[in-house]
Amino acid sequence: MIKELNLVTEPSVAFTETLLKELVAEELGLRPSDTLSVKLLKRSIDARNRRVKINIRLHAFVNEPLKETELNIHYQNVEGKPVVHIIGAGPAGLFAALRCLELGFKPVIYERGKDVKARRRDLAAINKDHYVNPESNYCFGEGGAGTYSDGKLYTRSGKRGNIDKILKAFVYHGAKDEILVDAHPHIGTNKLPQIIEGMRETILKYGGEVHFETKLTDIETKNDTLVSITLQNEKQETRVVAIKKLILATGHSARDIFELLHAKKITIEAKAFAMGVRAEHPQEIIDSVQYHCGTHDELIAKRTFLPAASYSLVSQVGDRGVYSFCMCPGGIIAPCATGPEQVVTNGWSPSKRNNPYANSGIVTEIKLTDLKEDPIKNPLAALNFQRELEHSAWMSGGGTQTAPAQRLMDFLNQRISTDLPECSYQPGLKSIPMEIVLGPLIGKALKQGFKGFGEKMRPYLTNDAVIVGVESRTSTPVRVPRDPETLEHIHLKGLYPCGEGAGYAGGIVSAAMDGERCAEMAVAGL
Repeated sequence: MIKELNLVTEPSVAFTETLLKELVAEELGLRPSDTLSVKLLKRSIDARNRRVKINIRLHAFVNEPLKETELNIHYQNVEGKPVVHIIGAGPAGLFAALRCLELGFKPVIYERGKDVKARRRDLAAINKDHYVNPESNYCFGEGGAGTYSDGKLYTRSGKRGNIDKILKAFVYHGAKDEILVDAHPHIGTNKLPQIIEGMRETILKYGGEVHFETKLTDIETKNDTLVSITLQNEKQETRVVAIKKLILATGHSARDIFELLHAKKITIEAKAFAMGVRAEHPQEIIDSVQYHCGTHDELIAKRTFLPAASYSLVSQVGDRGVYSFCMCPGGIIAPCATGPEQVVTNGWSPSKRNNPYANSGIVTEIKLTDLKEDPIKNPLAALNFQRELEHSAWMSGGGTQTAPAQRLMDFLNQRISTDLPECSYQPGLKSIPMEIVLGPLIGKALKQGFKGFGEKMRPYLTNDAVIVGVESRTSTPVRVPRDPETLEHIHLKGLYPCGEGAGYAGGIVSAAMDGERCAEMAVAGL
C-alpha cells in the first residue's frame, strides 16, 4: 500500500527520520508488525508564527519496498551527428548541450574561462592579491557565475520550462535528492563544482565537445544569416569556424560580446536593470527575527533543527522598487569584478549555510529614463551606467578590490563610520559615505527602502549591519532580442540568444530552462 500524506509538524520531527516515521505510523494506524518506508515529496518551513512548523507532503510505503525517484533522463551517443555550437558553459550553455544529447545532436561548447577546478586559483588571487583575471573569475569559467556564487535553485519561472526536469538533471549528476523536496532548493558553492564536472563528463562521454580558454572574438554574416565565428585560445591563436546554429549563452557580464554585436550591427537593446549594495548582518539577528526568538537559549533550541534563516523584502519608494536579491544565509560576500578598475560584490553560501553572517543584495530599479545617454541611440547606455558605478566603487576603495562600506545606521543617518564591523568580504573594506559612491538616485532610494524594511523586520536596522558596494550584476543591462516563437535573433538567422546574458533568465534554473528551449529550437532543420 502507498499512501500520500500532508502533515504539519514540529521541526524536530520533520528533520528526524525515526520521529517522522513514528508520526506517519500513528497517522495511518499501523500495527507493530507493519513495515514502513517514507519518501518525502515536498517540505517547506512555515515561520509566520512564534511556533515554527514544517509542512510536509510524502508517500508512505506500507508493507512494500520503497520506490526510488525515477529521473527518466536518456542521453544519446552523438558522434557524427549534426552540430550545434554553444558559446558559454554556464547553466544555459550546459543545459543546452545536455538537451542536444537527449535529442541526438552534437553540442560543441566554447568557454572563455577555465575548467571549474582551475578557476579556484583565480578566485583566490582576487581575494588575496586583488588581481582580477578578465577571463577567469567569479563570473567567467565552467559553470558560469552560479558555480561559485551559491547554487540557489529556487525560481518563480515555472511557465518557462520544466523545473522538475532541471532539478532531476542536477541529481543525475551528483546533487542530493533533497533538492527535489525542499521549497527553496540549494546546493552550495562547496558542492556545485563537482556536479558541473559531472555534466561536462556526460557531454564528453556521449560525443559532445567542450573547449576551455576559447573566446568568441568575431562574427561573420551574409544576407542576414550567420556564416562563421572567430575563436581565440589562451595562446592568442585564432581560428574561423563555419556555423549553422549558434546558441549565445555568454552570461550577464560578457561586455565584450555586447560590444562585438553592436560593432557588427547585430541588433541589441538597452535594458532596465538594478543596482545597489550588499547588506550583511550577523546571522543571529536574522534568525532571531524570522524564528521569533525572545532569548538566545530559544534561538539555540530552534536552530538545532532549523536552517539559517533567510528573508525576502520589498519596499516601494515613489515610482521604483527597492528589494532584496540573492539572499545568502550563513554566507559570504564575494568580489565579482570581471576586469580592471571595478569593484563588484555578490554573495554565496556553502551547503550547510553555517557561516556567522547573512548577506543580501539590496538594489533599486534603474530605468532607461535614468540613463545619461539616450538608450535608443546607444544600446550600451545602461551598460555604461553600470560600468561607471563599479569604477566609482573601485576608486573609493583605493584602487584595489577593497570595497567601500558603511555601517547601516550610519548610512541612514548620514554619519561617517569611524570603524566597521567584522565582515565576510575577504579583500577588505574601507569606510566611505556610501551615497558618494552610489550617487543621489540610488542612495536616496536605498535609504527609503531600508527604512521600509525596518518597519517589516524591526531588528533589521542596526549598526551591527554593514553595507558593501557595489551590487551591480543582478541582471544584464543589455537584451539581445529574439523571436518569441523561434527564439532566433530577430534579424540574424542561425543565432539563438540565450539565458541571462541575452536578457531571458535570472538565476541557475531559469537559465537552464532557457538553454533547453534554445537547444530544441536550434536543432530544428539540422
